[in-house]
Amino acid sequence: MSTWLLVANASRARLFATQPRPRTLTLLEEFSHPQSRDKNEDLSSDRPGHFQTTSQGMDGANRGAFAEPTNPKDYEHERFAAELAEHLNEGRTSNRYDNLMLVASPHFLGLLNQQLNEHVAKLATVHVSKDYTALDEAALVKKLDPLA
Repeated sequence: MSTWLLVANASRARLFATQPRPRTLTLLEEFSHPQSRDKNEDLSSDRPGHFQTTSQGMDGANRGAFAEPTNPKDYEHERFAAELAEHLNEGRTSNRYDNLMLVASPHFLGLLNQQLNEHVAKLATVHVSKDYTALDEAALVKKLDPLA
């Protein structure tokens, strides 16, 4: 039985294969999304949001709605979560793991869970809302060993 461990935040992630006893971690892949660290001004264009005309009222005047701009940082966080979810799905379809442990900063864990398809979500048996991306493998083992 193979378990994958994803340790992530909105700009960085590491994927490990784990062995049970003694608990060991083998780094499979590292991911980086530097756009998540950029300032909003660096991510967005100078263009304002746009106004969409949707219909005409009974008086002949056009009716519409202002399209609310998306926060560029939120957009980048969601893009990174989707990228990681896709990678986890590819691993699942290749039968590379049977169980999944997700460890991520609280907000990013929520985004990641939203992006997981139902098959990957069923394999995610452990969810930890902590940002452990700065920890080395030995420290990760100490933090996570009691959970698995």
